[in-house]
Amino acid sequence: MPDSTTEDSVAVALLPSLRHATNSSSQVAIVGSNLCPVESLDYEIAENDFFKQDWRARSKTQIFQYVFMKWLLCFFVGIIVSLIGFTNNLAVENLAGVKFVVTSNMMLAGRYSMGFFVFTVTNLLLTLFASVITAFVAPAAAGSGIPEVKAYLNGVDAPEIFSLRTLLVKIIGNISAVSGSLLIGKAGPMVHTGACVASILGQGGSKRYGLTWRWLRYFNNDRDRRDLVTCGSAAGIAASFRAPVGGVLFALEEMSSWWRSALLWRIFFSTAVVAIVLRALIDVCLSGKCGLFGKGGLIVFDVYSENASYHLGDVLPVLLLGFVGGILGSIYNFLLEKVLRAYNYIYEKGVAWKIILACAISIFTSCLLFGLPFLASCQPCPADALEECPTIGRSGNFKKYQCPPGHYNDLASLIFNTNDDAIKNLFSKNTDFEFHYLSVLVFFITCFFLSILSYGIVAPAGLFVPVIVTGASYGRFVGMLLGSKNLNDGLYAVLGAASFLGGSMRMTVSLCVILLELTNNLLLLPMMMVVLLISKTVADAFNANIYNLIMKIKGFPYLHSHVEPYMRQLTVGDVVTGPLQVFKGIEKIETIVHVLKTTNHNGFPVVDGPPLAPASVLYGLILRDHILTLLKKRVFLSSPVAFDSNTLAQFKADEFAKKGSGRGDRIEDVELSEEELNMYLDLHPFSNASPYTVLETMSLAKALVLFREVGLRHILVIPKSSNIFGLYKTLGTL
Repeated sequence: MPDSTTEDSVAVALLPSLRHATNSSSQVAIVGSNLCPVESLDYEIAENDFFKQDWRARSKTQIFQYVFMKWLLCFFVGIIVSLIGFTNNLAVENLAGVKFVVTSNMMLAGRYSMGFFVFTVTNLLLTLFASVITAFVAPAAAGSGIPEVKAYLNGVDAPEIFSLRTLLVKIIGNISAVSGSLLIGKAGPMVHTGACVASILGQGGSKRYGLTWRWLRYFNNDRDRRDLVTCGSAAGIAASFRAPVGGVLFALEEMSSWWRSALLWRIFFSTAVVAIVLRALIDVCLSGKCGLFGKGGLIVFDVYSENASYHLGDVLPVLLLGFVGGILGSIYNFLLEKVLRAYNYIYEKGVAWKIILACAISIFTSCLLFGLPFLASCQPCPADALEECPTIGRSGNFKKYQCPPGHYNDLASLIFNTNDDAIKNLFSKNTDFEFHYLSVLVFFITCFFLSILSYGIVAPAGLFVPVIVTGASYGRFVGMLLGSKNLNDGLYAVLGAASFLGGSMRMTVSLCVILLELTNNLLLLPMMMVVLLISKTVADAFNANIYNLIMKIKGFPYLHSHVEPYMRQLTVGDVVTGPLQVFKGIEKIETIVHVLKTTNHNGFPVVDGPPLAPASVLYGLILRDHILTLLKKRVFLSSPVAFDSNTLAQFKADEFAKKGSGRGDRIEDVELSEEELNMYLDLHPFSNASPYTVLETMSLAKALVLFREVGLRHILVIPKSSNIFGLYKTLGTL
């Protein structure tokens, strides 16, 4: 990736360079607002002499341990993420279930005012708890976390996004916020949770809290940790929807910008472990040992119908569904972006305003959820109902609410319910006449705007489930208006969810597979593919996908996969800047300290000249972290000569390993005497002798592809007249 901490880089022009600062507690970190410092990651392996010697010294047993630990940690990621996902759903279903049962019992007794009070206060307390722990304990846990994970996998690391306290607040805060009836989801936070679990395992635990395990410290570089974080993000989706293949494709299509077959196998292994563990845990719940969790919670929607079929005449309505869904998705993204920016202005006033806003959204949501069903008319219970009607004290399609015996409130069955149960009701088969079209329309409008208002609060909040429930209500409303004989309203709800997801998140393959695994209905595959393609194409004409918009708002540097046309008209020589800071192969300590203190560069070219070389020649590239390690080790030379083998033996590979999350080494922390400043340091054994170099005539478009596809942080730009030392430059401003 580009060196995001150079003085002339795009990232530093927009963001501060304080690596240890805390991330924004807001879902928004406007560019230039001194809130979201970031750091680039070194995905390229530094192939220096010291690294090669250390690798050659490893025995076959050590190499086997390294490979075995990769698979073992993927197994642990799958186990832990599946347990967290199950616990999340179990807690939400029981907390929200108790709240709805108590409120419903009060309404059955005619105590509507007390029921409203209990419902509102319970939601307020749950939201208050989630916002307080997020704002004061782990601000980085706010929002879904998908933009942060996506930025990390693209080479940008924000502080505290994978810390232990962020993980704990993400889990507890999301359970509390979702149980508080806010229109937010669990899928996005589960992706972030999976990435946190993977990152903590990859760095051997949490050093800050003394929870470290030496036998886990095999992944001492950004490259291996990135692979493990990718596994964690895929496992998070798999745990949210019981969609192992969908999780793999989600990580491939949306999250990671770098992929290889070996990584694909390990990700598939992790998601397979998730699916197996969840299946075993669900079997336990089917025996009635999970309280109010019952058979639900893990979103298994039954819309399968063996008689479902469609003909050519059904294609036109589906095309229209995808077209309108793309427009609605782009409008949704536009409004959400505006709301997030508006929230940021409020959050600038202080932490108290963040909590006040979250509480205000909770009260407003409770008023709508409790009050809107009173506007709907009571429907008589159908004679051929497949379940008890009216539903009393539990989830179902026939909520009694305020209706007389033998009647049910269809809007209450959707809105006075958990999001998961609402989606099940919309997706369920043989329910074409159970919901009035005005009730579905009111539910769609409510979900559309409430999900926009709820996402930006200071609490762990996802977008996946709100977008699904909004799209499902839109699709069901269209199905009710068209009255198709071949496609029932439940199938239209699934297609509507697909169109809205495609219009908002702009994914195709992964969303298609996730929805198919979600609904267990392969008959919808052709229709769903068409809907997703159309909705994404239409929405792309208006704005970017929602996660890219949030990344832009937060100020995360991100290299998109496509190349802008103007980039082909520019060369890398047109965009590099100077002056260039370089080191000699054997450099004076005083010079090294001066350069490190006066620049923020993270990589420095090493150039040999006379007497080591007949003319100035590029030897390689050395990283700031490696230089700091050498300075702290204090193995200096009294004269400008090369290190001998005995001197190199004083260094260990672990000393140059990538530090875990938290504050890294700084030059200000290194104290040297006057005598030491006049000594020398041999940089040759620790310099990457084979850095990526390009000619200054390479097009900017080609350099961007190289940066993204290989996962680079530095590229050295050299002139065609390579003997001219002064023209060596470091490219860090893409």
